[in-house]
Amino acid sequence: MTRRFLFVLGSARRDGNTELLARRAAEQLPADVEQQWVGLVDHPLPDFTDLRHDSDHIRPADGNAALLLDATLAATDIVIASPLYWYSVSGQTKRYLDHWSAWLRIPGLDFKATMAGRTLWGVTALAHDRTEVADPLVGTLNNSAAYLEMRFGGVLLGNGTAPGDVLRDTQALARAKTFFAGQAPLARFPYADAGV
Repeated sequence: MTRRFLFVLGSARRDGNTELLARRAAEQLPADVEQQWVGLVDHPLPDFTDLRHDSDHIRPADGNAALLLDATLAATDIVIASPLYWYSVSGQTKRYLDHWSAWLRIPGLDFKATMAGRTLWGVTALAHDRTEVADPLVGTLNNSAAYLEMRFGGVLLGNGTAPGDVLRDTQALARAKTFFAGQAPLARFPYADAGV
């Protein structure tokens, strides 16, 4: 399968620091690598309702959920570009990941098997010099990838508060040049007994 990147933009504003950093990293991808950019602010998902124990109500995705499901299934590489909000992903991004739970249960889809072996990446801008405050965001993405037996490429971190600030983070811009290079390892839960 030819590499195809899906960039899921989870910011509440367009052209924010996280998106700018993700676009800098994407500029380094070879020209033959397809890219699809989907802003969750432009394609909002409905609140997630957990119906996994009510099989009579499980149905195929529709509307924006169908658009995102199709884009997710078509991608070899999924990039979660979410600003750091309260030490984790944004609400829009969390809702997208919550919908993965529904997609796991759509009859005949086999979402988990389809996602196995694909790569999950993260890009985030944070307004803090101590990058360890992003550990919960990194853990969310790593553990999501591990559960689906995906590869995890890590998270590209940049610093920025006001619009455009991240473009002054020379270290982040340097990391962006090689962020998508190479093969990412299979994700692993940090603890042997971890699970969903």
